[in-house]
Amino acid sequence: MAELDIPTRRTIEGKNQGKARREALPRKSLGTLGNRHPDFDPVKALEDQAGPRVPELVPLRYDRMAVSPFAFLRGAAAVMAYDLAMTPSTGIDVQLCGDAHLSNFGVFASPERRLIFDVNDFDETLPGPFEWDVKRLAASAAVALSGLGFEEPVVAKVLRRCAGAYRETIRELAGLGTLDVWYRRLDIESSITDLRAMFTDDKGQQVDDIVARARRKDSRQAFTKMVGMIDGSFRFIPDPPIVVPVDDLALVTELGRTRDDVLNEAMDEYARSLSADRQHLLGTYERVDLARKVVGVGSVGTRCFVMLLIGRGFDDPLILQIKEALPSVLESHLGPTHARTAGQRVIEGQRMMQAATDIFLGEFRLNYSADETHDFYVRQFHDAKASVDFTTVDSADNAASYLEICAYTLARAHARSGNRAALNAYIGASDAFDKAITNWALAYKDRNDADYAAFMAARESGRLPTLGPDAPV
Repeated sequence: MAELDIPTRRTIEGKNQGKARREALPRKSLGTLGNRHPDFDPVKALEDQAGPRVPELVPLRYDRMAVSPFAFLRGAAAVMAYDLAMTPSTGIDVQLCGDAHLSNFGVFASPERRLIFDVNDFDETLPGPFEWDVKRLAASAAVALSGLGFEEPVVAKVLRRCAGAYRETIRELAGLGTLDVWYRRLDIESSITDLRAMFTDDKGQQVDDIVARARRKDSRQAFTKMVGMIDGSFRFIPDPPIVVPVDDLALVTELGRTRDDVLNEAMDEYARSLSADRQHLLGTYERVDLARKVVGVGSVGTRCFVMLLIGRGFDDPLILQIKEALPSVLESHLGPTHARTAGQRVIEGQRMMQAATDIFLGEFRLNYSADETHDFYVRQFHDAKASVDFTTVDSADNAASYLEICAYTLARAHARSGNRAALNAYIGASDAFDKAITNWALAYKDRNDADYAAFMAARESGRLPTLGPDAPV
């Protein structure tokens, strides 16, 4: 009997939706940047984000954003969300990463202990128009490459390859079976030869360097670097304001509880979000210490912690990262999340987009007082995580090769969470989509430069607080 290739109603409806949206919104329209309201102030958008954050860490956030236009873009997701909302939308929704800049892709270990490459940050995840993620990836590349001294025609060529890789991947995945798409992943070790070949000069060695670095990064390495014997017990080594023991935080006194009380309450709430087998696994570890640990750029100021747990002995540590989950910057434009908590929004989005997720991924809500609660999500702090240092890229071909990998990864995530038939029908086979995304990204690079200049002027005038030139960044 010949194999039947009869599309389902979902596939047919997807194709019809994509074609209809392409007629209503031609692909070249995606290149339109859109105008801001005359009263919009990008600095004010950043100031508004400071409200729910830890006040003493806000200056550190601004200091990290001040390093470069690319660092500014990383921390200014709320500004780009506003600009994306000002542009024409396809209305073809997927699960968005929400912050798909090029530094939010990287290597980590799957539960099967294989190194895979995937999106690795979901703080802003929310369902929305697929092109918003593609535009943020392309714009981040335009800003980063311009900052490295590449001329605009070279940057444009790299961006077209990036957008083309997204388009071609969607086209490929649209023709595959549903489970084939769901199980698709970029396994670093099985693809190592192909990945080396993509980097055509001596930088090809970077692939091996990244793999080696990822293999070294685990809880044991973090334990060696971050933990010491203090007053007869293993504790995180203080390094304020980057690492602050929980005993030194107002958190404990505000809650009116001891460090162990806070530790146990957090873990008990978190455990309830895990499946029974993983609750059992967590229960085999002893809870030892908790400290606030500043991470990233955009996350600075949120309540982020590291927790030390010990298994069979002190040569068997586990360090979990506990990150506060705030409302996504996309929610004011796309509507509120359906999730019960912001932490649940993050982990649901991560499970939807990633090919494999951390076995300790979970969430909880902690009551700081009768009228103040904070949402958190939890994952392993170091689990063979590594990423490309894009500041070392000195070849346009290598930059394009890396961005093609990112674009492939993003397309796979979108194909899992959205209707890939609709995506394929809208994007099409020509390079019209590639050109539109490139035009938007180049225009946004100029806008980001202007916003960065306004941000730096606000720092120099004293409008935005800073920690000073000698502060740790």
